[in-house]
Amino acid sequence: MSSHPKIAVIGGGSWATAIVKMLCENLDTVGWYMRSASAKEHILENKHNPNYLSSAELHPEQLDLSNDINTIIDSYDVLIFAIPSAFLTKELSKTTTSFERKVIFSAIKGIVPETGLIVGEHFMETYGVPVDNIGVITGPCHAEEVAMERLSYLTIASNDSEKAEMISKCLKSRYIKTKISDDIIGTEYAAMLKNIYAIAAGIAHGLGYGDNFQSVLMSNAIREMNRYIKKMHNMKRNINNSAYLGDLLVTGYSLFSRNRTFGNMIGKGYTVKSAQMEMSMIAEGYYATKSAYKIKQEKGTDTPIIDAVYNVLYNNKDAKKEFKKLTDTLD
Repeated sequence: MSSHPKIAVIGGGSWATAIVKMLCENLDTVGWYMRSASAKEHILENKHNPNYLSSAELHPEQLDLSNDINTIIDSYDVLIFAIPSAFLTKELSKTTTSFERKVIFSAIKGIVPETGLIVGEHFMETYGVPVDNIGVITGPCHAEEVAMERLSYLTIASNDSEKAEMISKCLKSRYIKTKISDDIIGTEYAAMLKNIYAIAAGIAHGLGYGDNFQSVLMSNAIREMNRYIKKMHNMKRNINNSAYLGDLLVTGYSLFSRNRTFGNMIGKGYTVKSAQMEMSMIAEGYYATKSAYKIKQEKGTDTPIIDAVYNVLYNNKDAKKEFKKLTDTLD
């Protein structure tokens, strides 16, 4: 693969916008597919996304914007998907072109509901993309801090170290530090799981639990994550690295975390539907909880935190009672 491949971003939300901003630091042209024609025109005229991450200044002269997903797929070598997992299948249903010889990097932190697969596995099984052409972009990194150009960190995972290095160089800048990993499955599952634990942290906060409990919750969450990921893909990894523990902590504690915000609303007594209606962005952890719970039943993993969140969100259990029971299982 060329050291300067043509790269495009698929998606129009906050994280997609942040990735476009990062790529524009290093590339002359960045392809960008977004659904909204009005958002596309606004960006070209006003240099920012009107709906998401509007504080991030964009450079239209570097952007090849299109509302046609097939045009972008045909024109670019590397496709970075940053669409909420709940809507990925719908967007992919619009494709009529082939993914043959395309390199796919997932910046999606969730499971595809229709298949119960992480995004990399979904592209492998559904579209026949070889594993060496699959990669993952994960944090710890909030889109909002990218917009403010605050120092942030990314982990780029792929079985092919050359592809990981290539994406790493394209995203790196004075405010973005990057590292590469070969744990493509583990980092993608970690990115999904940390959203569930952030919902748990939000519920706890909404219920009135303090910092002491939050620290115990996060300590147990990283161990639970480690057990879960080992069941999915057992390899040598340091769960305390930033792609796992770091991403968990920033998502569990930050006020920018939409999953923590969603959980906080649930803890304060909102119904799931009312919390979703009030939020302007998708809380990936809501959808991930159902898929992760189903997988853990099949694998037989001990996951008291995921169980508690699942019972609150999907079994309409009382959050106060569920978290009281959870406190007795944590150490």
